[in-house]
Amino acid sequence: MALPEIDFPVAPHRLSGVVYGCLLNHRPALAALGDAVNAAPYKAGPKAPVLYVKPRNTLAGDGATVDVPADPGELELGAALGLVIGHTACRVREAQALSHVAGCTIVADISVPHDSYYRPSVRFKARDGFCPIGPCVAPIAKPDDLAVRVWVDGQLVHETSTGDRLRGAARLLAEVTEFMTLSPGDVLMLGVSAGAPRVRAGQRAEIEIAGIGRLRLQFAAEERRA
Repeated sequence: MALPEIDFPVAPHRLSGVVYGCLLNHRPALAALGDAVNAAPYKAGPKAPVLYVKPRNTLAGDGATVDVPADPGELELGAALGLVIGHTACRVREAQALSHVAGCTIVADISVPHDSYYRPSVRFKARDGFCPIGPCVAPIAKPDDLAVRVWVDGQLVHETSTGDRLRGAARLLAEVTEFMTLSPGDVLMLGVSAGAPRVRAGQRAEIEIAGIGRLRLQFAAEERRA
């Protein structure tokens, strides 16, 4: 799969940095795990943001076709709000954090279904094309209260919002930049909500976040596109 060139119509004009995800930032998603969060080796819920990286090979744009491996034959389609960094953010205060954001976009955080909720294997999260982004970057004044909807083959299959987070957008930025610098072009996801739908080869999906638009995707069997 050729690496795509992804261009945005507003600053920073191009996705040039790193895409970071945040695990277990949705209160219902964490609550759904029940006592499992207290099991070894962690023995407690997360006390700080749990981050992972979607590397360059995962990036794709609006209208992308995503390969579905024969085993397990389906993928988890996580709908996430992406905070696109416009100004270098290092140890920013929560009150000023959003001033470092150029705008927001839609990120399809695609994964092979798995049970390792703290440290999922790279092979589950970082296959080619597993991070479509788009269709644009939009200025959003209040990123913590946006309606999120997912359609598969024209049917509404998931309805949630960007709210009910352990860390809202400003707090997440403040806590992350306390230990690492985010640069213009980086994208920080707010986290996927509980109940992300599954998709299979031959299906089409759309993710809508209020104020941004719709990110359109299609899914094809991996062996047919080799």
